[in-house]
Amino acid sequence: MAMGNTPILILKEGTKRDKGKDAQYNNIQAARAIADAVRSTLGPRGMDKMLVDTLGDVTITNDGVTILKEIEVEHPAAKMLVEVAKTQDEECGDGTTTAVVLAGELLKKAVDLVEANVHPTIITSGYRMAATKAMEVLDKVAMDISIDDKESLIKIAQTAMMSKQIVGSKELMGKVAVDAVSRVAEKQGKKYIVDMDNIQVVKKQGGSMDDTQLIEGIIIDKEPVHSGMPRRIEKVKLVLLDAALEIKKTETDAKIEIDDPSQMQAFLDEEERMLKNLVDKVKKSGANAVFCQKGIDDLVQHYLAKEKIYAARRIKKSDIEKLAKATGAQIVTKVDELTAEDLGTAGLLEVRKIQEEEMTFITGCKNPKAISVLIRAGTTHVVDEIERSLDDAMSVVAVAIEEGRMLTGGGSTAVELAMRLREYSATIGGREQIAIDAFASAMEVIPTALAENAGLDPIDILIELRKAHKTGKTHAGLNVYAGKVDDMLKLNIVEPMCVGRQAINSATDAAVMILRIDDVIASKGGPGGMGGAPGGMPGGMDED
Repeated sequence: MAMGNTPILILKEGTKRDKGKDAQYNNIQAARAIADAVRSTLGPRGMDKMLVDTLGDVTITNDGVTILKEIEVEHPAAKMLVEVAKTQDEECGDGTTTAVVLAGELLKKAVDLVEANVHPTIITSGYRMAATKAMEVLDKVAMDISIDDKESLIKIAQTAMMSKQIVGSKELMGKVAVDAVSRVAEKQGKKYIVDMDNIQVVKKQGGSMDDTQLIEGIIIDKEPVHSGMPRRIEKVKLVLLDAALEIKKTETDAKIEIDDPSQMQAFLDEEERMLKNLVDKVKKSGANAVFCQKGIDDLVQHYLAKEKIYAARRIKKSDIEKLAKATGAQIVTKVDELTAEDLGTAGLLEVRKIQEEEMTFITGCKNPKAISVLIRAGTTHVVDEIERSLDDAMSVVAVAIEEGRMLTGGGSTAVELAMRLREYSATIGGREQIAIDAFASAMEVIPTALAENAGLDPIDILIELRKAHKTGKTHAGLNVYAGKVDDMLKLNIVEPMCVGRQAINSATDAAVMILRIDDVIASKGGPGGMGGAPGGMPGGMDED
């Protein structure tokens, strides 16, 4: 705007501003690029992604949240979809790809409506109504499940693994996941609470997936510090130390001047006496195993070995805390104050050699609420992917136990929701009806993507699915292996209600938030230039 030829600058020079439909399209395009990035990983026939970071480290996965965390997303609207995946992962542990793909599809349908001059506020209010109605429908079609129903829980764990590399060992892995979660589930009132921190996961490459096992106890990835120490102890009494078994160094730089050789010997003798004193304190408490978070002096190692006391050093804080929980030991910070009351007990301590490394197994603990899963596989990449898959499986079993409801998978619930939402939209007057219809169509992206990834014709499959649901087959979904519509309940494709509920809620929230933005003001040097790179990845997504 020029007044007397003097331009008036309202925004800082170099600021980029997108208004109205431009801003909306750019944001929607960026968000959809993210959804498309993970869409091909959905379902049992989904493909994996290889991600290489700036340091050249390789991750091979088809876990939606892992992919989105690894790629450095610049565009602010695209970042919202990454948040959707993270929320889904934290709440349910699975269904991250579903949530992101659904959010992308809701935005895609919204573009058509915006072009038809439907105001974004009407779209968002229709989407909100549809999401609320979807929750009611979910509640009606969900089935009850209890912690004692081990078979159904194993089916839930196996469904979570269907799209992962470990599907070949799903029977074993499903059992491991259910056993692990059932052991740590604690009853509070009528409900169960599962603290996943009580499950320790230890990865060791070598062997095969089938060597993965559940250990009732804690595994410490350490060996005894001295070769003369016992490698097997029954009736373990252990000390957990958060202090070093070494001579304390002075805080300031100190110098000791010795002018007589005999003083030197006296100095060394005193040092040895102090170290022996530390070992005596440990022995006096009645302990026969020491787990130390810090260092252990060579002389102390020697004396402990002489007393036939096992010791391991530099143990992770998290492992020390798990040991404390499992054995009832107190974590001691001053050796001088160590008493018999601070000791923990366990049935057996055993050093086993796995691959080329030795590990310490502490089993027969008095509190079986802390347990470990030892994961084995041929290469580190596979071990990492198994850990991610098992984590998904254990998380879904945990939420199924906590919530006590489950749904059928394979796109069956999505098609049922779409059908019920279309019926509901017909009862709504006004323009929101169009948005609810669009929401219903967006739900069908789940069976569509499953069909595409399995190399099937999505339109034919969708018509079949709609026909089956119209005749009251609530659990009809896509059997990707046979390439036809099937009863998902009979095929044991089930998932916790939390997965569907959370996916719809977070996808709706993200879509509504992105739709309501009609003005993007980006300061100079703002992330990704904000414009978004049309056609390609959203503004400046690094391809390292």
